[in-house]
Amino acid sequence: MNQSPDYKLLFCLITVAIVWGTTFFGIRIAVETIPPWFVTSIRQGIAALIVFMILLYKKEFVWIGWENFKQQLIPSILMIVIANGFTTIAEQTLPSGLTSILSALSPLVIFIGSIIFGLQQPSLKGFVGVIIGFLGVLFIFREGLGDILDPNYMKGILFIGMAILGWALGTIYSKKHVHKTTSIALNLFYQFMISTVIQLVLAFVFSENINVSLWSATSILAVIYLAVFGSVIAFFCYYYALKRVSAVQVSILSYFNTIIAVFLGWLLLNEVVTFDFIIATSLIITGVFITNYKKNRKPIDD
Repeated sequence: MNQSPDYKLLFCLITVAIVWGTTFFGIRIAVETIPPWFVTSIRQGIAALIVFMILLYKKEFVWIGWENFKQQLIPSILMIVIANGFTTIAEQTLPSGLTSILSALSPLVIFIGSIIFGLQQPSLKGFVGVIIGFLGVLFIFREGLGDILDPNYMKGILFIGMAILGWALGTIYSKKHVHKTTSIALNLFYQFMISTVIQLVLAFVFSENINVSLWSATSILAVIYLAVFGSVIAFFCYYYALKRVSAVQVSILSYFNTIIAVFLGWLLLNEVVTFDFIIATSLIITGVFITNYKKNRKPIDD
């Protein structure tokens, strides 16, 4: 018997692909005048406040207990403090194209990690799909690949590398424990609060010449957008999807981030969309289809 499509899951997957495709653009605007650790701490602080108000309105705010708190501490540090924070720092110096290329390594790292930690069986089809999608990203920015060797970018590349590893480990950990989650919103509140405190401390320690009067209205609006859409909405959808499909299937949506980023460049910055972009988009969609398509496929749960 054919099961009816899960439209809520589909909506969440599309939301993750589109919203996180815009965050590179938002971060770039935010760090123009606001130090990166303040961008991330304010972003997560606003997100925590929004989720807290929702929980109070629904009368669902409670203490989750120390055991669950420790479970939220790990993804908070890995996925928000390290992955989100280091990506924000990297975007101070790295070109957006190079950042997209390196960030697109995330699904491949998650694919390998999922096999190592027993979340997924080794699959030639899955590996081929991930590689084809990554080749699509490379095809878009192939003229800028030489930037990887630029010594001026080495610090940014190092931060992106740590961000990718943090995101991969956080996703794998979350997948192993997400089935235990009773309230995504409640757990997200604690994750956002933990990361806010840690990142705020880092902001005061590592930020030089803190002068709030220099923060532009455009950068502040970008931070608000990152908080509402990039954190609250996208993270909720991401965790919802993780409960229903494999970590690799969710992470590979990051390839669409590149498509969204290029589209925004065309829409807002009058950048030209070439035939190469159409070819690259076809490769990315093909890779996603190969990785996800299988009749009656059931993700491995622990």
